Amino acid sequence: MQFAMNLSGIDLFIVIGYLIAIPAFGFYFKKYVKTEADFFLAGKMMPWWVISFSIIGTNIGAYDYMGAAGGAYRFGIAQANYEWLGAIPAIVLSAILFVPFYWKAGVYTVPEFLGKRYNSAVRVIEAVLWGTFLACVLGVFFWASGMMLEEYVGIPLEVALLITAVIVGLYTVTGGLAAVAMTDVVQLLIMFIGGIALTTLGLWQVGGWEGLVDKIFAVNPSSDHFKLFLPLDNPEYPWLGMILGLAIVLSPAWWCCHQAIIQRTLGARSEWDAKAGMLFAAFPKMFIPVLVVLPGLLTLAMNPHLVGTGMEDKAFPWLIKSLLPAGLAGLVFAAFIAALISSVDSTLNSAATLWTVDIYKRYFKKEAPDKHYLFVGRILTVVFIVWAIIFAPITNKFEGIYIAMQSLLSIFQGPTFAITLLGIYWKRATQWGGLGGLIGGVMISGTLFILDKTGVNSMSFLYIAWWSFVGSILLNVVISLLTKPEPAEKLVGLVYGFVRKDETTQDILEKRANGGK
Repeated sequence: MQFAMNLSGIDLFIVIGYLIAIPAFGFYFKKYVKTEADFFLAGKMMPWWVISFSIIGTNIGAYDYMGAAGGAYRFGIAQANYEWLGAIPAIVLSAILFVPFYWKAGVYTVPEFLGKRYNSAVRVIEAVLWGTFLACVLGVFFWASGMMLEEYVGIPLEVALLITAVIVGLYTVTGGLAAVAMTDVVQLLIMFIGGIALTTLGLWQVGGWEGLVDKIFAVNPSSDHFKLFLPLDNPEYPWLGMILGLAIVLSPAWWCCHQAIIQRTLGARSEWDAKAGMLFAAFPKMFIPVLVVLPGLLTLAMNPHLVGTGMEDKAFPWLIKSLLPAGLAGLVFAAFIAALISSVDSTLNSAATLWTVDIYKRYFKKEAPDKHYLFVGRILTVVFIVWAIIFAPITNKFEGIYIAMQSLLSIFQGPTFAITLLGIYWKRATQWGGLGGLIGGVMISGTLFILDKTGVNSMSFLYIAWWSFVGSILLNVVISLLTKPEPAEKLVGLVYGFVRKDETTQDILEKRANGGK
């Protein structure tokens, strides 16, 4: 029996009402979008609390609900390390040590900052890498939405992708970052309410935490599902890989360099709002495993038969379909849609920003009215929606949604974090060191990725990220020491220790942060 047949009147009202309200709410912000700064950075007027809520809304998406629950179904609470071991320390690091430099530089994108610190080649390569990744990961989000809608409502996957594209496209194309950020605030609240309701009912159903543990061990007495760190021979989450690849590389790279995350802080009305917005995001992140990991364990306790490639990703849909009574189904389904939309709209806006500011504006049309770049950004947003629909089926080639996401990230996040870290905190890093470290690091990760996928040398994506990071650091250091140091004037405001205290320099930094105004 399809889920659609079990929907009560109140469920339908909640779901349909939400689908109408969110695009209308986002579309409202169209009247505030008159320039490219309005579209890409919300006019640099966002307060800290909007930034914080939008960051979490951007970070927690459909692939988390589907992928993290599937990962927990397969591996257990080790999946929670993405939040506890990875995200929270990295958020603090980003707020204190990275965000201030980005904001003071007055940039639209992280690649633009790296272009100022190194050279235009680094900027272009980073923009292409991040822009391509964001465009492709949209396909992962769409695939997750297709699985959910197909499982519940009986809508064919292709139709589900089109519905998602239309809903998100309506306000992302028109309202820009302001619409994205404000809808994220609403959607985050809905996500938490729906997730908590599902988890609470699930724990009651299995007899609390002790009942959950007993049921899982009854299925597999030697289960590692309640170990935070898994053995070294685990194919995806070995404990050493979690420390080296996740805690040191992937999570800091995500929170310190990810365009969709950092872009919210770049739209802050002040440096304080930028830092506070990022820092406060650590508090709700502590509770995210309750929403995305625990449902996977609950599903395993209630149905241990979801085995096979991609089957674990149906853990979250199965739990809602089998557990929720009439009245709650619509709320949790709306929570999923909220998660999906909050990730897709943020990714769309960030991808359009990268390709417009770092590629089109720099190499195709350098001098044009603001309205021209605003138009280009909107056209690119539509293009990325179409591309994401085309790319979506490739997600099925990986072992799961979460693995697909992290595998794509492991190819370039290590080198990106390496050159950004050295660029800000080592004044001796030169433009050629940054370029060599970036290219060499991506070549290392790309080679290891190909060897893994072809079966020549099996390696977790966590180790791929780690070794590309180490290789990039070494290349950057060696090449920098062999090349001419950068002039001090170039490093002012971009490197730690190079923020001079004289009034002239402070005035320059203030104008730069405010877009030259």
